[in-house]
Amino acid sequence: MNRAVMLRMAACGIMGLGAALLIAALLLWTYTGSRITKIPLDVDATLIGEGNGTVVDPASLYSPKLVVDKNVPVVAQQQIDVESPANADVVTFQVGSTLRRSDKQKDSGLLLALVDTVTLNRKTASAVSDDTHPGGAVQKPRGFKDESPATNIALPHEGLSYRFPFHTEKRSYPYFDPIAQKAFEANYNGEEDVNGLTAYKFTQDVGYDADGKLAEPVRYPSLYADDADSKVTNTAEMWGLPGDPEEKITLTRYYAAQRTFWVDPESGTIVKKQERANHYYARDALKPEVTLADYKVTSTEETVESQVNSARNERDRLALWSRVLPITFTAAGVIALIGGLLLGSFSLRTETALTESDSDDDEHGFFGRGEPPPARVPGAEAETEKIPTPPKDVKRDGPSSTGGPPTSGPPDLA
Repeated sequence: MNRAVMLRMAACGIMGLGAALLIAALLLWTYTGSRITKIPLDVDATLIGEGNGTVVDPASLYSPKLVVDKNVPVVAQQQIDVESPANADVVTFQVGSTLRRSDKQKDSGLLLALVDTVTLNRKTASAVSDDTHPGGAVQKPRGFKDESPATNIALPHEGLSYRFPFHTEKRSYPYFDPIAQKAFEANYNGEEDVNGLTAYKFTQDVGYDADGKLAEPVRYPSLYADDADSKVTNTAEMWGLPGDPEEKITLTRYYAAQRTFWVDPESGTIVKKQERANHYYARDALKPEVTLADYKVTSTEETVESQVNSARNERDRLALWSRVLPITFTAAGVIALIGGLLLGSFSLRTETALTESDSDDDEHGFFGRGEPPPARVPGAEAETEKIPTPPKDVKRDGPSSTGGPPTSGPPDLA
């Protein structure tokens, strides 16, 4: 195998590698990129917000008179876990949400609690709900000493829940409120920096207008069959209202909230959240009379840092498979193809040069293949030139035998 053939084989191999790299880049860009742009199945997050507000003293619920305290420190917590079903297409979040007074211990400070379950499309982050699969549920409330198994009440979800879609756009999205049990628009409101991450800011109004005033508060949808916590009748003394202490007054529970989300647009992760909510009892929806919990909380620095890190990890994963590897493979494939073409061209020139050299040697070379060089003959066998012998009757010129000088003139002829 001569050198030209070896170069040609190497060129073919390099060009084949280049083509394979380009095909791999195309697959990563189209097929693999869409496959990995999904909500992870290993989400396990604890989100904490802190603030203060005007809240009821839970111990007074069983006393003759409700006690409402102002400027109380409160902590809101969400624990997000993945439950079944969770597969290539959907993921199910079970989210336990609580609001506590941080100035009281354990259950004595618990104000609100809700366990919400929702099944989301892993690509769009929208709830998967239809007539046969509600796509969500809430856990029926239980008393502190109730040890019976928890039971869920089917609750169809719609819109987004607990996160935004990948490649979030600058527009409005319906975002589900499990307390109001329906979705409200989350409107895009600009960009802000959150711990070095450029985030999209969205605001949502539930029962409030843009100025933060009560406009259309939601009548609290009770989770009890008898609406036990939605409409309550007590004496004026128990409510702490003026008038006859023994007068029976029926109040309806209402709910309103304002939320601000800071969202990583690449992964859809909510990196920071601020929430203002108001749970109250009233006879007129726009005139609160008895406050249950009117508070404002913001994500703690630890929660923001954790969520930003999660968003960055998602960004890195997406960038690796959708940008870094495709671009790297494309560049390497193009270089390999160009290198293979150059090497192939060089092999052709080499083969041509070798062919022309062989042809010249055959026709004109001293050592051509058609005329081998003459063999060297030993000196003893070499041919010599034969000098003819002169006639005997011719005298040679030269010195005489006596040593005298030669005689001049023509030789004598006998």
